[in-house]
Amino acid sequence: MDILFIHQNFPGQFLHVARHFAQRGHRVVAVGTKAPPAIDGVRYLNYVLRRGNGKDTHPLALEFESKTLRGEACAVALRQLQAEGYAPRVVFCHPGWGEALYVKAVFPQARLVCLMEYYYHVQGQEMGFDPEFPMPGFAEAARLQTKNASLLLAMQDMDRGIAATPWQASRLPAWAQAKTTVLHEGIDTDEVRPNAQARIALPGHHLTVSAGDEVLTYVARNLEPVRGYHVFMRALPHILAARPNARVFIVGGDGVSYGARPSDGSYRQRYLAEVSRHIDPARVHFMGLVSRQAFLALMQITRCHVYLTYPFVLSWSLLEAMSAGATVVASDTPPVRDALRHGENGLLVPFFEPGTLAETVCEVLADPAGHAHLGRAARASIVRDYDLKRVVLPAYERLLAEMAA
Repeated sequence: MDILFIHQNFPGQFLHVARHFAQRGHRVVAVGTKAPPAIDGVRYLNYVLRRGNGKDTHPLALEFESKTLRGEACAVALRQLQAEGYAPRVVFCHPGWGEALYVKAVFPQARLVCLMEYYYHVQGQEMGFDPEFPMPGFAEAARLQTKNASLLLAMQDMDRGIAATPWQASRLPAWAQAKTTVLHEGIDTDEVRPNAQARIALPGHHLTVSAGDEVLTYVARNLEPVRGYHVFMRALPHILAARPNARVFIVGGDGVSYGARPSDGSYRQRYLAEVSRHIDPARVHFMGLVSRQAFLALMQITRCHVYLTYPFVLSWSLLEAMSAGATVVASDTPPVRDALRHGENGLLVPFFEPGTLAETVCEVLADPAGHAHLGRAARASIVRDYDLKRVVLPAYERLLAEMAA
């Protein structure tokens, strides 16, 4: 069967399923804008934008114009495939950048499956949730609302939607929820598993840590408020004072993945400066962006892993920390609650209470044996609900068969 994957940053969430379908003998083609890692059996086709936004475009229409330009450029690549005789039975597409807009115009007989990662709301998600960052004016709120325009068209065209968590699915319009399935991209629990022999060295600090050491970890793509970095930093003075042997490892870049940028500098610098007089910098290690091997080792070593987020897209890092058997203290926010249940496979704390976060973390650091059952239960829940090979890929097989039929 001809199967097409479309993702601006392919492979993105489609890495495992594209590889799996290629291994099963399907003719798999992927379309995107950046050269991806080579995947055996997957042909990759790059599309190129013909031009940028117009100079006189209305500011509130810029977002939709950008999506239209990408949709058009993607359609050119699809027509090239069509001219070669390629006719996908099923198309998997991430519509977040506009590439889904004209799929049906080129391949009207194809079944379109859209990965509905996130639907924007003007209040209560990445905007209007945190009182520290007041609601912006009309222009910013209107811009955010207009970002949904291309998503609404994609949902109209799609034959099936997939969303990673129940909460992410619940944010879609009711008519789109009716044709959306909750299906996470999966966690390779054979790769991400506990390892009592894990260790990691920091040559610049003349330091090596291993399982059993008093290690606290925090991970985000970028250190920013959407992922609760400011709350975590405000909890550190209490944690470091109460736990004099604890070491803190903070993984993440200085950029901004979500939300507004700071007026100057970085959020990392801003909130570090806020607490710098009350923490020992020799015990707080900013790792920046690390290799996957280093990340996995940290999750296998950590005595307590902290994950905080606004109501937003759920991070892979949380599920992988759970798969590695870490004891997780997380914010009591959606969609965290979809994966982590307080007292059963982790601990939940109010997002806006750094004092409660600090006290809970200190309890875990002080009594690792008494909390070890949470890490074991966390891994068991990931194996049961998110396992790539035994849960997710078979679900994709069923979805493919249903769409092809």
